Amino acid sequence: MFGIDKRLIELADAVDTELAQVFNGITEITSFNQLKILGAMQHRGLSSGHFTVSNGYGYGDAGRDVLEEIYADVFGAEAALVRPQLISGTHAIATALFGVLRAGDELLSVTGPPYDTLLKVIGVQDAKGSLIEHGIVYKESALDVNDYPDLNIIRSMISPKTKVAAIQRSRGYSLRRSFTTDEINELIGFIKSINKDIICFVDNCYGEFTDFFEPKADLIAGSLIKNPGGGLAPVGGYIAGTEEHVYAAACRLNTPGAGRDVGPSLGLPSVFTQGLFQAPQVVGGALKGAVFGAKMFEKLGITHTPGAYEKRGDIVQTATLGSAEAVAAFCRGIQKASPVDSFFTPEAWDMPGYNCPVIMASGAFIQGSSIELSADAPMREPYAVFFQGGLSYDHSRLGILMGLNELAVSGIIKL
Repeated sequence: MFGIDKRLIELADAVDTELAQVFNGITEITSFNQLKILGAMQHRGLSSGHFTVSNGYGYGDAGRDVLEEIYADVFGAEAALVRPQLISGTHAIATALFGVLRAGDELLSVTGPPYDTLLKVIGVQDAKGSLIEHGIVYKESALDVNDYPDLNIIRSMISPKTKVAAIQRSRGYSLRRSFTTDEINELIGFIKSINKDIICFVDNCYGEFTDFFEPKADLIAGSLIKNPGGGLAPVGGYIAGTEEHVYAAACRLNTPGAGRDVGPSLGLPSVFTQGLFQAPQVVGGALKGAVFGAKMFEKLGITHTPGAYEKRGDIVQTATLGSAEAVAAFCRGIQKASPVDSFFTPEAWDMPGYNCPVIMASGAFIQGSSIELSADAPMREPYAVFFQGGLSYDHSRLGILMGLNELAVSGIIKL
């Protein structure tokens, strides 16, 4: 049906057998998170009465409030903000940072450069309304030779004015590895040992439910059209953490004084809660698809990270393809495997928030949903493509095969 070379299919079947033990480990994480979420929904008394529609100011929105209680429980936090008004992961991160930082404070990134879209939020790249324009001082600690935060450098860079230490769990558009929950918690512990009052913030995008627990941070944020929305959330983001800091973020999102008490949920709590409920299964399938991709890349001699047997902190799988033509070919294959707009050909373009043309293959039901099957890449050296998502393992697996098949048809790889 899909025109995939028989040799690729035979290789894929062998890889599935080879990865059985890794897949079993992912299933254990999936099962644990599924029961954790179910327990939180039962504990908070979720009922059909919470699925009514609120509008206007959103006063007394019980569905919104119980959803945020569930998120707080699931993320091991005191409070959470889960809103359709947060339109992306970048928006959720910016809201959290603007909520707690003031002029003269220092923001220290302890995991190297942040994701491209945050460079303008911070003001590393000039942008109206950035943190730097508001008087925030930004510093950045490079990773060591093993792609781990350099603790000696971090210690030397922390000053009395350091208000927030920012940790990016996923790799962004870099080839460094993602960080596991245990590694992040150890890093937070180290920072708190220097100054317990520093707010430890985690950009959790792409990492939710890839491990048994989420990082124990003062603030954590992400997008609902990634992992926690389960492929159902049509928009939205979340911020979780201490009551004080989540309230500060809510005052930034809404208005000072109103905080978390306003903001209509517009009937979305039913979709958000159902998406959260199925998120572990979706994330588990995406994780298996990423592992499958790593093993297929290994078999075909394609440079990739992480390896199939490495512990993962997110759902992202990279493949360094070496040329713009190869990246475009792989992305064509992903698009051809999509349920929506499969007949489109993705082209690189100047996307808002990025500093170079970016190609994105994503025939998704929800625009920009990267928990659905997608692949994207900045069109710059070393021409690495970033693959993630798939609402089921079958679809994620097919996407890898279609991408590889397109590389083979184009003569870029040999089978």
